[in-house]
This record gives sequence, C-alpha cells and structure tokens, in this order.
Amino acid sequence: MSDESPAGYAGLWLPPERDPRPNRSTPDGELATYRDYLRQYRLTLELKCQDLTPEQLATASVPPSNLSLLGLVRHMAAVEDGWFVRVLQGQWDRPRMYRSESDHDLDFNGAAGTEECRDDAFATWHRVITNAETWLGTRSDDSLGERVRLPDGGESASVRDILVHLIEEYARHCGHADLLRECIDGRTGL
Repeated sequence: MSDESPAGYAGLWLPPERDPRPNRSTPDGELATYRDYLRQYRLTLELKCQDLTPEQLATASVPPSNLSLLGLVRHMAAVEDGWFVRVLQGQWDRPRMYRSESDHDLDFNGAAGTEECRDDAFATWHRVITNAETWLGTRSDDSLGERVRLPDGGESASVRDILVHLIEEYARHCGHADLLRECIDGRTGL
C-alpha cells in the first residue's frame, strides 16, 4: 500500500474507490442492517491487520495492555463462536475457543508472532464468520424477537439484543485496533 493519501482524505490508507467495504447505502430491514454493520466492522478489523508481519500482529503495542491485533482477531473469533454457536444455536457443550482452566485470556496471551498462529487465527475467524452468516441467512426480521437462554442459565435475551451486542463489541475493538496499529507503524485512518 502506498503511504500517499488522496486529496481530501489525509490519513486514510485507501482512497474511497479502493475501499473493499460496501457502499454505506441503507439496507432494507432490521436484520439486513445488523448484518451490514457486522460486515463493515469485520472488514475494518481485517484492514487494520493488513500488511503486517506475524510479529507485528502479535505485538502488544499499547502497554501495559496485553491487547494485540492478532489477539483481537482471536478474541472476535471466540466472541462470534460463543454467541452464534453456543448461545444462538444452543450448542452449550462446545468448548470455548482460546480458553483454558488456567487462562481465560488465551485469545490474547496465546497470540504468538508466528505464521502458523497468524494463519490459524485468521482461518478460524473466517470459518466462524461463515458459520454466523449461514445462520443469519436462516433468520428474518420477524425472528429477531425470539429469546434464547444466556450462559448463566437463568437469564434470556432476544436475538436482536445479541446482534446489537456483537456490533458494539466489534465497534469497541475496532477502536482498540486503531490505537494498536498506529503504535505499530504510525498508520491511521479507515
């Protein structure tokens, strides 16, 4: 990627015509809107990771935090798997990703700066996204009010609430990704 910014777009990595995210036209329907926001944030996180080495991706560049871009990819894979598979699809016996009895933060603590770890993290994240999109393809606006049991066993939430939470989770972590990337190589924007 070039460090040159198009006129009027100082700080952006890509000119708008090369941005892979879809045009922000308003989709029809509530579910389509949620899916569009998820797609936008997923692509934004992916773009924040673009053109970095495995070591750079695994760098916790904002001390004392253990957050890294690779850790965020692993974390979002675990988050989407937890909500879309365990909660929304009711597969409670499925083990949580990147978690052990002794370390509940393996998504970040296990984010090693190796090609193998990077490739596995992105493949896992993409697989989880494909599963989530497949499941979302079976839903309609009318199904968003359905309630599902939450992990604590006593509470429930609507599908709508869970989708809004996922959008919020991506939005927060894309903000973290902004800072992490800027501290790694000075890149800002998107």
